Amino acid sequence: MNEELEFVLEGAQEAMEKSVEHLRKQFQNIRAGKASPVMLASVMVEYYGAQTPLNQVSNVNTPDARTITVQPFEKSIIQDIEKGIMNANLGFNPMNNGESVIINVPPLTEERRKQLSKQAKSEAEDAKVSIRNDRRSALHDLKDLELSEDEKKDAEVEIQDLTNKFIKIIDEVYAVKDQEIMTV
Repeated sequence: MNEELEFVLEGAQEAMEKSVEHLRKQFQNIRAGKASPVMLASVMVEYYGAQTPLNQVSNVNTPDARTITVQPFEKSIIQDIEKGIMNANLGFNPMNNGESVIINVPPLTEERRKQLSKQAKSEAEDAKVSIRNDRRSALHDLKDLELSEDEKKDAEVEIQDLTNKFIKIIDEVYAVKDQEIMTV
């Protein structure tokens, strides 16, 4: 196989893998009923005048399926942590006991589950669009290569097979996440 062609195919596959990886990261931010430290991954805290990620100023744990505890490294920033959680607009109501911040994760309502499922579907669709853009880019790069008609046709089929494979992976990842969201 032509070295340039191999480069185009590897580039397309790499880009598609990144799209799936991005989707998985987006799905981590969608709450599925159980408490998880990842739920607070986007929280930023005012720490010595700088916005700092929550996990760099505290330990975040889940002692059970409905509770998240945030143990600050310095007790003086408990109020800042509470403020950061409120500002992140995650729908949590943090409480502090003087030592740590405690968040009770409420069970999801049926309506909220449907909203989250819709959000997950939208993220999956965005990932599919990204995969199709990667395919278009790879096909465009193919045109610039000096290949015979047969080689071009074979490469186009290979790119389409790659696209189909990654679209299927996205559908599977979405199905798992949707099941997780809808399970009470």
